[in-house]
Amino acid sequence: MLADRRAHTTLPTLDVERLRRWYEDILGFTPFAERPGAVIYRTATGSLFALSRAGSPSSGTTTQMAFTVDDIDAEVADLRARGVIFEMYATPETIEGIATIGPGRAAWFKDPDGNLLAVIQFHDPV
Repeated sequence: MLADRRAHTTLPTLDVERLRRWYEDILGFTPFAERPGAVIYRTATGSLFALSRAGSPSSGTTTQMAFTVDDIDAEVADLRARGVIFEMYATPETIEGIATIGPGRAAWFKDPDGNLLAVIQFHDPV
């Protein structure tokens, strides 16, 4: 059953080699595996995501991947220092790039291809 399987995110890109530089140089990821037209990264135990060549760019209108963090203020500050620009929204209202949402606090940013990523700090441990 799928409920017993590990899940991962695949982010689309028109140019894997160009986008991977941003994930490696700016966000600090190290490739776990490389495949024709794709590069795969490992995050926490059991978590993977891939950058994969696609025929069209991402719409970037909804969160495509989120990272759970313990201290969102510190994480946002670190990412900003690396050159990441955070999205500003009226709803949910972002203050200094961070919004308070039902389960906690979140901040969103886009990669160079427009994939919408988030960092979230939950009120209750997940």
